[in-house]
Amino acid sequence: MAFVRVCQLEELPDPGGREFMVSGRVVAIFRHGSQVHAVDGMCAHQGGPLAAGMLDGNCITCPWHGWQYDVRDGKNMLTGKQMLDCFAIDVRDGEVWIEV
Repeated sequence: MAFVRVCQLEELPDPGGREFMVSGRVVAIFRHGSQVHAVDGMCAHQGGPLAAGMLDGNCITCPWHGWQYDVRDGKNMLTGKQMLDCFAIDVRDGEVWIEV
């Protein structure tokens, strides 16, 4: 595994998320203040675009059917079941890097 540069920190909405293709995977990167998290970009339910969803604290809500996940660990907010892969983040000199 290696870290890959994805974007400038300032390119991420605060609060909010953006979708990126990283090493052939759709990844959603979320920012809330100084916190930055990266998870699978597609909802585990039916593949909705998670980065387009509403971020409320650490909870992202899929815009298609309302499934909710914790962006810190990829767990479903209702069941607590792990449903999304998470990626390590490193912010270096204003650049966002993720481990894939």
